[in-house]
Amino acid sequence: MTGQQHDPKPPRPALPHGWRRRLARLPIAFYHVGLGPLFGNRLLLLNHTGRTSGLHRRVVLEVVAHDPRQGTWVLASGFGPEAAWYRNLQASPKTTIQVGSRHHAVTAEFLDADVGAGIMARYASAHPRAARRLCAFMGFDVDGSTASYRRAGRQIPFVRLDAAPSRRRP
Repeated sequence: MTGQQHDPKPPRPALPHGWRRRLARLPIAFYHVGLGPLFGNRLLLLNHTGRTSGLHRRVVLEVVAHDPRQGTWVLASGFGPEAAWYRNLQASPKTTIQVGSRHHAVTAEFLDADVGAGIMARYASAHPRAARRLCAFMGFDVDGSTASYRRAGRQIPFVRLDAAPSRRRP
């Protein structure tokens, strides 16, 4: 051992099954019937293509950060890098999203651990209760300090969705 201390990776939460899965997927139906604006800018509908099946897939995810001037949205993979949507974006980074009633063509960029640490620290500052619950759900031990959220953020896979240049506002 070299004296450097590494945080052990917590076990990832199990994917929901049964009624919990149906409940987790309910927001997709809201978008399907035109009720996406109920979620404001806090959630988005991500379209992605199955990397092996080639089938069209959809998932509703929480927006961790949004920059309307740059046309970017940041997402965190709470189920780690093994989440299907995350792996599908790695295979096909160009896709579309729906935020409220607006559709955007985007390209996924996978962020490194140091950037993720900063994103998580800012998210925790803006949404302390949600950040605490999210970290507990993912198995991270945070004490409410910025340092503990930065440590957690280094282990969470973050993705920035960048709007296609033709869709950006000047």
